[in-house]
Amino acid sequence: MAKTAKKKSSPKPPVKPVYDLPVQVGQVVELETTGLNHDGAGVGRYEGYTLFVPGALASERVRVRIEHTKKNFGFAKLLDVVQASPFRVEPACPVFSRCGGCSLQHLAYEEQLRHKQQIVKDNLRRIGGFPVEGEGAVTVHPTIGMTDPWRYRNKAQVPIGEQEGALVGGFYAERSHQIIDIDACLIQHQANDEVVAAVKRIAARLNIQPYDEVRHTGLLRHVVAKVGARTGEVMVVLITTEDFIPQREHLIEAIRREVPAVTSIVQNVNPEKTNVIFGDKTVTLWGSDVIYDYIGPIKFAISARSFYQVNPVQTEILYNKTLEYAGATGTETIIDAYCGIGTISLFLAQKANHVYGVEIVPEAIADANRNAELNGIANVTFAVGAAEEVIPAWKEQGIRPDVIVVDPPRKGCDEALLTTILQMQPERVVYVSCNPSTLARDLKILSDLYELKEVQPVDMFPHTGHVECVILMVRRGAES
Repeated sequence: MAKTAKKKSSPKPPVKPVYDLPVQVGQVVELETTGLNHDGAGVGRYEGYTLFVPGALASERVRVRIEHTKKNFGFAKLLDVVQASPFRVEPACPVFSRCGGCSLQHLAYEEQLRHKQQIVKDNLRRIGGFPVEGEGAVTVHPTIGMTDPWRYRNKAQVPIGEQEGALVGGFYAERSHQIIDIDACLIQHQANDEVVAAVKRIAARLNIQPYDEVRHTGLLRHVVAKVGARTGEVMVVLITTEDFIPQREHLIEAIRREVPAVTSIVQNVNPEKTNVIFGDKTVTLWGSDVIYDYIGPIKFAISARSFYQVNPVQTEILYNKTLEYAGATGTETIIDAYCGIGTISLFLAQKANHVYGVEIVPEAIADANRNAELNGIANVTFAVGAAEEVIPAWKEQGIRPDVIVVDPPRKGCDEALLTTILQMQPERVVYVSCNPSTLARDLKILSDLYELKEVQPVDMFPHTGHVECVILMVRRGAES
């Protein structure tokens, strides 16, 4: 007798977990905030459930609408401030509530500095396990702020788009790609505002089509403006989807006429459908391929794609503190991992016997060598490659560093580099960080051999949630 084939049952859809939460999306509640998170959003609890509220400050009573929920926390939109913090101030920027560039303009500046110091302490304690209060606590100094925390940025990267048939350019609304059309940004150097406004006017006049990232059409994607704060030199970078620019000569002539300080006009071509700003091809349309600026006594050439700190005033403070923590007296050998275009290396070379810098980006090392030559600094050696590969090779050549300086990206140091540092055992490690959480993680690993001596937060980005730190670690037994 023939067997009847069993009918295959269709796979059941995955069951979504159901959480018993005290709030629902769309619900309006009142709550009291107890602090700020690392992004500058207010943190509060409603019936024991944690809510993050952008725009709210610590110690406020607020009315909010629930926007998004997860098992242990959710996000809410600020509707009203029922009882305001004594540190709440009126934001100076007219588009603060819509632009995602600044998150703390509504917080008094001195309180911003205190908040950033606390963020560093919280991460060191929670992630690194370091004591930050009481006897035996790590010294976390007050955040070094700016006398005038406005107009500090020497670089603007402005997306260009189209709204209601008109060309617009500005910054994205928070957590979106909606462009908020802006003619002036109060944390940008005024020269950058002038460049962006001029290019927007000229492109509209010459009918140069703005980029549409959804349809991947149009020509002009971004305008990047750079200014040498000490020299006054200005670079204009036009990011386009293709090489050909209609009425190119008219465009160049108009930019030169309307931005008299311009010394360099550059085109970068990015034909890809991507959120990455720069493409691989860069050509100079007019003038020099670099502009120049100084940090302290050191002169730097800045190309269109060079990484260069955006706040020159605070950068000098940061680098002087790095030099101080390195403890250089003229006899030391120092390795600078993640050296970029040589900014920290050349600062260290002022007082070290020799500095070795390593960076994985070849163009950055080319800039570093050019900057060393520009300043007549001969006691530096730069190499291209991964720090965790190049530094052991230097060790095989007999190079023994007294100090290793690291200035990694936000993701922190590669684990192999931390292992290399522990194997090399320099007397001092100086860590420059732009991310307190990855800083704390890496310091915990190094603490097997090194004692964390002190931490200096520096406010490189006023009115935002970001904080930079420079820290000193000393090998146990190396010095009293």
